[in-house]
Amino acid sequence: MTAFQHDRNTARSEVSRWEQDGGPEASTSGSSTLQIRSRAGSTDLDDTHHPDGPIPVWLRESSKSFHWKWVPYPLRQFARTVVWWTEGPDPPQMQKITPFFPTIQETPVRLIARYFPRPMHKAALLAFFIFCWLLTFSLVLHHSASAGNIKGYGKPQPIWCGATYWASGNKCGLNGNRCRPFDNANLAFRCPANCKAVHVLSPHAVGSQEINYQPFVIGGPAENEPTESISDYIYRADSFVCQAAIHAGVVSNQKGGCGVVKLAGTHSNFTSTRQNGIESIAFDTFFPKSFSFVSGLSSDCIRDLRWPLLAVTVIFTTILSLCTASTVVFFPTVFTLLFFHVGLVSDPPSTDSDYASRSSLIIGRFLPAAFVAAVFYRYTVKPQQRDLHAYFERTILWLGGAWVGSLNNYTFDFIPIQRLTPSDLAAQPGARLALVIVVVLLLSIAIGQIYYLRLEGRLPKYLGIYAIFITFLIACVIVPSLNLRIHHYFLALLLLPGTRLQTRPSLLYQGILVGLFINGTARWGFDSILQTTAALRGDGQLHSLLPNVTAVAITASNITFSWTLPPFAKGFDGISVLVNDVERHRWYQGEGEPQHTFYRTDQEKEYFRFAYMRGSSTADFTKAGVWEGTGQWRKMEKGPSR
Repeated sequence: MTAFQHDRNTARSEVSRWEQDGGPEASTSGSSTLQIRSRAGSTDLDDTHHPDGPIPVWLRESSKSFHWKWVPYPLRQFARTVVWWTEGPDPPQMQKITPFFPTIQETPVRLIARYFPRPMHKAALLAFFIFCWLLTFSLVLHHSASAGNIKGYGKPQPIWCGATYWASGNKCGLNGNRCRPFDNANLAFRCPANCKAVHVLSPHAVGSQEINYQPFVIGGPAENEPTESISDYIYRADSFVCQAAIHAGVVSNQKGGCGVVKLAGTHSNFTSTRQNGIESIAFDTFFPKSFSFVSGLSSDCIRDLRWPLLAVTVIFTTILSLCTASTVVFFPTVFTLLFFHVGLVSDPPSTDSDYASRSSLIIGRFLPAAFVAAVFYRYTVKPQQRDLHAYFERTILWLGGAWVGSLNNYTFDFIPIQRLTPSDLAAQPGARLALVIVVVLLLSIAIGQIYYLRLEGRLPKYLGIYAIFITFLIACVIVPSLNLRIHHYFLALLLLPGTRLQTRPSLLYQGILVGLFINGTARWGFDSILQTTAALRGDGQLHSLLPNVTAVAITASNITFSWTLPPFAKGFDGISVLVNDVERHRWYQGEGEPQHTFYRTDQEKEYFRFAYMRGSSTADFTKAGVWEGTGQWRKMEKGPSR
């Protein structure tokens, strides 16, 4: 027997004895044997020593008790390296912000401690401070809500940015009877600020055009030329009133304002012009209902005061951040002030209700939001800001980031992504490129956070947490009949755990995410992350069956259409016909032949669209076919419209 064989047999016998003994014994205070342990304090099998000397990795992994023999050795070695790397340095390097100019940054807190030394004094000062904000905020808000009076028309009625006189499709009923009156009516209105940012988020048909991701204003100056007379601007009734008022110069996008809208009845040839940052849409035939604006008004209308209110809340939150050392005071107070500012002023829910009703709605949303905020305060905000004395830096980074996130209807409005759905990303210009840029930016931020988490020895724990998150998201994706939708608040909740580190980047990231959570819950509430296809689609296209329509007789004064019978087995029982985007005919099973003749007395162009019906509700309409003034018929293109 050679020396090598003797050593190998001896080693195998040692391994066998080690396995029979159940592994190495725990070291005791009286034992001279040293156990090698990992940084976590548990025995590391790779470093475990046999009493007679260390057992090589290749020999240990060749034993009968080793369960990973099926994994190739290079892969096992790579896995051990990855695990070793994720554990980080030993000892961990805990991150802590060293303030720039600490004396200056701590001066406000020291002054508060000097002049208000007792906790009771500080509590009274905080209560007085909050009372001052509440009083100032309420007075300015009340002044803003007092819409004043327009001489001869009374107090203006608040309307939201998307308010309109006409509903799409056949919702106004046959001949528009549900949307009467068509003329001889006035309305004194008041618009909020920033209405130009409201866009239609699903395709809307205007004649043969398809409008999407833009303001919805149809019409303009009667003569297709800008004019100084407001009353010369004529708009189709389904235009957004506040956007039309901005286009005509009645109100300001920055401050909102008041005006009087006057119904003008049937109008033909709505022009397209670009004014005040809004490009209107042309419509080259008649529509039964239109409106214009009354000029020469005398009013004491109070415009939207969101910018003065923003200054009020920014000043108060800044003072609080600079003068407060306690995180348990700083975070709940800032969270509350920002929440009510967003919900009542900067990005309120889309309703025409008064401030009392809106306040009731925001209070209802605040209570569950405050509970969630208490949870992420406990696990992310509090650990990050423990023993943090860089109060100026906290104000600039954390509080500034929170304002950026809370005002995302302004700060992130330039990003051309409205909803993270495949159809929206495909339809909106620039959305895919913007998504790629956002993903790359998030990945670069994640790499930076991973680096600091590794230094603190927290990376394995957080990899486990985010593995649970990813598993949950995958489970949501595969739920049948429901679609995953990532809302503002949910995105913030997913990313906030990774910001508990006390670093300057983490201060900024956490502030932005808290602001996004505030904006999402105050503006929209806790909308479900799992939505049905119908809820996700909203008023978009259904991608339903379309009627097969044929123009069987055409002259300059009349046109006759025939269609195949609706598929009754699928629940359809009728046909709806839109002429110039107004429902002009309904046909149901049993009401004679599946055809109809339309007449006209002038030679104006007309647009025809057809849809199947279930009762009075419609499926998708066809695209518009055009009956030209000369009597020629231009067939519908393939595809749906709404």
